Amino acid sequence: MNTAYQSLERHFARLSSLSDALGILCWDKEVTMPHGAANRRGENLAILEGLRHEILTAPEMADLLASADAGDDVWRKANLAQMRRIHTHATALPGDLVEACTQATTRSEMAWREARRDNDFAGFLPYLTEVLNLTRQVADAKAGALGVTPYDALLDSFDPGTRQTDIDPIFTRLRAELPDLIAAVLEKQASLPSSKPLQGPFPVPQQEALGRKLMQQLGFDMTRGRLDVSTHPFCGGATHDVRLTTRYEEADFIPAMMGVLHETGHALYEQGLPEEWISQPVGQAAGMTVHESQSLMVEMQVCRSQAFVNWVAPLLRQSFSASETDAAWQPDNLHRLLTHVQPGLIRVDSDEVTYPAHILVRYEIEKALISGDLALKDLPGAFNDGIHALLGLNVPDDRRGCLQDIHWPEGLFGYFPCYALGALASAQLRAAAYQQDATIASAIGEGNFAPLMQWLRTNVHQRASSASMPDIIRSATGASLGADAYLSHIRRRYLDRAPDA
Repeated sequence: MNTAYQSLERHFARLSSLSDALGILCWDKEVTMPHGAANRRGENLAILEGLRHEILTAPEMADLLASADAGDDVWRKANLAQMRRIHTHATALPGDLVEACTQATTRSEMAWREARRDNDFAGFLPYLTEVLNLTRQVADAKAGALGVTPYDALLDSFDPGTRQTDIDPIFTRLRAELPDLIAAVLEKQASLPSSKPLQGPFPVPQQEALGRKLMQQLGFDMTRGRLDVSTHPFCGGATHDVRLTTRYEEADFIPAMMGVLHETGHALYEQGLPEEWISQPVGQAAGMTVHESQSLMVEMQVCRSQAFVNWVAPLLRQSFSASETDAAWQPDNLHRLLTHVQPGLIRVDSDEVTYPAHILVRYEIEKALISGDLALKDLPGAFNDGIHALLGLNVPDDRRGCLQDIHWPEGLFGYFPCYALGALASAQLRAAAYQQDATIASAIGEGNFAPLMQWLRTNVHQRASSASMPDIIRSATGASLGADAYLSHIRRRYLDRAPDA
């Protein structure tokens, strides 16, 4: 390790503090900021992003990276590699493009809230057009710097090293097998006794209190984070200040509860990253596929299991003052409700069987939007056609169609594939964890998540970005990321109806 490397660590520690400030401002923008402050907030964010970009692209940074030597330490070497990757992404873009993107996405995100509420795609089209045009410029610039296609350049921003050639064979298999698998699961479900509905209303204060209890039970440190409400659930914030959100409906508490559990999976990953590297690139999450695997591990894999439901049922009855003898609140019925499969329009509320289909639709669309093969004005029709083809549903309006997600309004093209890859990774990781530590399943049945979290801390969280996503999955599970574990899990839980630990 030489002085150039030590200087780089100091520079990236400053950048980490800037990122924390941006994280809190972005959280505030989506949770508490008044609508009238949007333009000024966009300017604030753009200036901070511009400052961050100036630091990354300064001539001094290039000189330091050229002469830096991290020595023989594995983590320092990985850190230097991450620094160089980040620098390549940054220097591909001129500063004015970075600031323009930040301002455009801030305007777009605020306009999206109203467009989604009012089902007004036409009114939102100019904002999204501006974002897409700028995103294409970003994709082209980074493609040249990285030597990849424009869409692969966007993918690399969210999942370092992942390419369409990695994704397409897996997604081709899912596209081929999902329709018949969904049909088989629905047929099996129809042959079983119907579940009994839960009678509401479910007051929001009780839902919020339940969410906080579950977060803490899972291991979330409430002294270093918080739970709030937003239009679209997310996990954000800053180092040692991890903030997550959900949204509530008094008629049904399950979507908000599962939203909290999903975002808690993200938050536990953030809180579990190695403290000694927290201000360095190597100490950050290993891309969004791993991040999504942690949220889906909690929400889908574990917290829809019979073992979890057996434990949580008394807590749910207590939270909503339900009778202990009410058949609808018994574990078996609650499990049927939580594992009910029904093709639906809203991605974030979908079950784990149909969930990947939502991503396959978005993946094909955003590739076509970036390449120019799909005109933005034709987005609603393409979205509706894709949902009908894979899920057999007719989308009645854009609010429940192409306007439902915040990702494209925020310029997050290339993010969606990580959701489906994360679903596959979560199944693979869960199978490995349960096989390697026989105490995990029984502990969850007692509301003890410590053994599972310890396994994840060791095999995923504490590795941060010291290894690539494929290497982390391969090392933890003994196999490359694929669809086998996910498809086996779905068949076992929904077709074989095997005991679900």
